[in-house]
Amino acid sequence: MRNLFLVLILIISFGCKENSKPKPIEKTNSQSQKKYYTQYVNPFIGTSKMGHVFPGATAPFGMVQLSPQTNFQVMFKEGKYNPKTYEYCAGYQHKDSTIIGFSHTNFSGTGHADLGDLLIMPTTGKLVLDPLKTSQGDKGFYSTFLHNHEEASPGYYKVDLDSYGIKAELTASERVGFHQYTFPKSDNAHIVLDMVYNVYQHDNKNVWTFIRVENDSTLTGYRQTKGWARDKKVFFAIAFSKPFKSYGHKKYDNIIYDGFYRKFHQSENFPEMAGKNIRAYFNFDTQEDEQIKLKVALSSVSSAGAMKNLTAEIPHWDFNKTYEETSEKWNNELSKIEIETLTEAEKTTFYTALYHTNLSPIVYEDVDGQYRGLDQNIHTSKNFTNYTIFSLWDTYRALHPLFNITQPKRNNDMIKSMLAHHDQSVHNMLPIWSHYANENWCMIGYHATSVIADAMAKNVGDFNKEHALKASINTANVDYYDGIGDYKKYHFVPEDKSGASVSKTLEYAYNDWCIAQMAKQLSDSETETEYQNRSEYYNNVFDKNSGFMRPKLSNGDFKKEFDPLDTHGQGFIEGNAWNYGLYIPQNVDNMIALMGGKERFTQHLDSLFTMELNDKYIEKNEDITRDGLIGNYVHGNEPSHHVPYLYNWSGHPEKTQARVRMIMDTMYGPSVEGLCGNDDAGQMSAWYIFSSLGFYPVTPGSPNYALGSPLIKEAKIHLDNGKTLTITAKNQSKDNIYVKRVLINGKELTNNQISHQDIMNGGELIFEMSNNYE
Repeated sequence: MRNLFLVLILIISFGCKENSKPKPIEKTNSQSQKKYYTQYVNPFIGTSKMGHVFPGATAPFGMVQLSPQTNFQVMFKEGKYNPKTYEYCAGYQHKDSTIIGFSHTNFSGTGHADLGDLLIMPTTGKLVLDPLKTSQGDKGFYSTFLHNHEEASPGYYKVDLDSYGIKAELTASERVGFHQYTFPKSDNAHIVLDMVYNVYQHDNKNVWTFIRVENDSTLTGYRQTKGWARDKKVFFAIAFSKPFKSYGHKKYDNIIYDGFYRKFHQSENFPEMAGKNIRAYFNFDTQEDEQIKLKVALSSVSSAGAMKNLTAEIPHWDFNKTYEETSEKWNNELSKIEIETLTEAEKTTFYTALYHTNLSPIVYEDVDGQYRGLDQNIHTSKNFTNYTIFSLWDTYRALHPLFNITQPKRNNDMIKSMLAHHDQSVHNMLPIWSHYANENWCMIGYHATSVIADAMAKNVGDFNKEHALKASINTANVDYYDGIGDYKKYHFVPEDKSGASVSKTLEYAYNDWCIAQMAKQLSDSETETEYQNRSEYYNNVFDKNSGFMRPKLSNGDFKKEFDPLDTHGQGFIEGNAWNYGLYIPQNVDNMIALMGGKERFTQHLDSLFTMELNDKYIEKNEDITRDGLIGNYVHGNEPSHHVPYLYNWSGHPEKTQARVRMIMDTMYGPSVEGLCGNDDAGQMSAWYIFSSLGFYPVTPGSPNYALGSPLIKEAKIHLDNGKTLTITAKNQSKDNIYVKRVLINGKELTNNQISHQDIMNGGELIFEMSNNYE
């Protein structure tokens, strides 16, 4: 094995070097009739304020997200949480004019963060190893840049690093980041490898860092961190296209004991670097416009696994070849939905949203199928590809339902990955919010059950359904997790025993309905009855006197101090009783009855969208900002995403149509501020995709979608079964927001719903649009 490893290093280091200057990258192929949908994607959409997306280079669902980091804020200052760190969940903010380097792992659109592994920065001149300021107060190794000298498209990023006269270009395969730096003439050129840097940095985040200099152009190693993922290991292999003339590193550790390594002068030209916090550097002489390229492969298993990934995916030094291959992969994904819109801006917004829905979950295994499991052992996937980054409180709502149409094979593999997580879990639980072989326990509910139930309802996948049901039951009965034991005992979650008790009760009840649907499909009547009964526990937190879902105490009394507008301390997480209290997707009709009937319910929805919400009600919620608010409706956060469609159940589908079109027009757009809140691993974008097409999954786990008002003029959904569904909005215009009638293959839909089977059958879905509702 050792000999094979050395052979691989030699191949990477010496066997494939090319010194020719790459051809300019073209975004379209003028000699082909094939349409390139990548031209409509703007990765900078959502990079400002709350969007928390990254503009860098990645492949569809790729393990590598190679992206610029423009600044960072430490997570804690003077022992207190620093709210400014929240701006840098993806490492990039469009307002910045500095770049501190390019990291290889980044979340897309999350409301909490981690990652930022392996920061690389090319520089010239005096060697500086601090990113922002040196200990003497001098400029760090960051560079200034201008946005008009910055470009991004699917699989490609370019920027001019003005402080050094260096042009930086990035592309990536699934597991390998490819850097191309064009240097000026210099006898003091450097490439800095910053292993201290993290997104959401704190003093104890790095556990250990290890780097080996295998030869004069190859590095291997790993880093272990303790952050949101409490034990995350990233292994790497780095190949340089040109040998470095010298190298070294600096430790930022308080070294108490270093054994007999004290024999060596370790900081310069010593081929082992180990410590908690390390910045390494590699020195070069460069000619004018000389290019130095780096290939950086990742693995969760080992540096040998990273080397396998490198040789398998990019065995050459042709930057353009990798970019063109990745661009083609993106075009294949984007072309699954062909649309025509009223404006080019809407087309850009749509295809960028579709792009964002294909960034995660990410592939999390080596090319040989090996991956690190939740138990921290090495596993090999069998008959599936292993995925990670499951932001399930967000993505079960629309992203995974979208995958059941556009990515059924991947969604099948994602469910198998969730089942593997369950099997490796000492708690016997499906993932809650998991990434990089870790469960981080973020948010509430057990929504893997929803993803599974939705796939079963829509006949997607060949995963073991009996095993999936058992795993869901196991998850729903871990009494020590987040109030489940009390939920089972009291038939609601008591606020005096567990915070956000109403949200938890509502989410658990919906999850239990999902389990009942699975059991029903498998003819397990006993389980179906048990979980159908549990799915009705939401009734126990409805207060008839106030007309709201309200926190209840373990003694059976409702909490006395209650303000249905407040988003803090009132039994709800990231919402309030007015909006989050509308979360009973499994039984909307009963929710309407509880709240006084259709007329009263309609009035509630009208008030929700038009009332004024005082700042004091949201000031303690960093996930709720004015950018995502319409009255008291919070589109910038997930619990409200189904709400505009609820008018369909109250007898006013025209209000659903008007609200949905208004939200698409005001909450999304083709600018850097084109996302009104965290994209949340693609959920915000998935809402836009569904709504643009004219339907939305109000109740994942059901085979039906609620109808809305399409924004497209025409769309063609190319399905995995070889069929195509053509959606046509007749008389589409900015003013024609109402739907007179809907036809599927000539048959009129009369209940404001369309079934998944109707979609999968292909054919023609016609919306007849009008400027008034009749």
